[in-house]
Amino acid sequence: MDKKKLSTPQITKIALMVAFVSAASYLRIPLPFSEAAITGQTLAVNLVALTLSPLEAFITLLCYWLLGLVGAPVYGGASGPGKMFGPAGGYFIGFIVAVVLIAWLRGKKYNIVRYALVAILIGIPIIDGAGFVWMKFAAGMTWKAAFFAGFVPFIPLDIVKCIAAVLIAKPIQVAFYAMEDSMGHGGKKKVEEV
Repeated sequence: MDKKKLSTPQITKIALMVAFVSAASYLRIPLPFSEAAITGQTLAVNLVALTLSPLEAFITLLCYWLLGLVGAPVYGGASGPGKMFGPAGGYFIGFIVAVVLIAWLRGKKYNIVRYALVAILIGIPIIDGAGFVWMKFAAGMTWKAAFFAGFVPFIPLDIVKCIAAVLIAKPIQVAFYAMEDSMGHGGKKKVEEV
């Protein structure tokens, strides 16, 4: 593979995952006490990190971020700089950092325990941590108020979404490898579990 250009399978995977993260943002439960809502984005972001390379994962979330910034309705119907830099803007920054670290730390072979630990112990603190810190400053909240509005309420469901992403990741990896094989780019025949 040419190191300077993305291959057709890589571009296809990135496009599919940008669409998936965008669609997942429409699954939302508003919280009356918080500037942020519970969404399907955490599940989607974890799937990006668990199925793509660090570079592909970074490009996916960067494309998602840029689409929303220019006005495409990829944030659950909302978009634009006001959404990106508003009180919930820190989560988008957390998404980008988390996908790269999770994709890098998860290892080369599918391992359910390692995937779950990396998603929960790396992804959740980075995403929710960036979200509540940003919220503290953007909404003019106290540290305590931001922590209980932007971090604590998301932990239980985020753990569930991480586990769901881990379980869904293997069949998606298999499908991506099959796609690479069918396009003649030498994808693996199967994902090995260690």
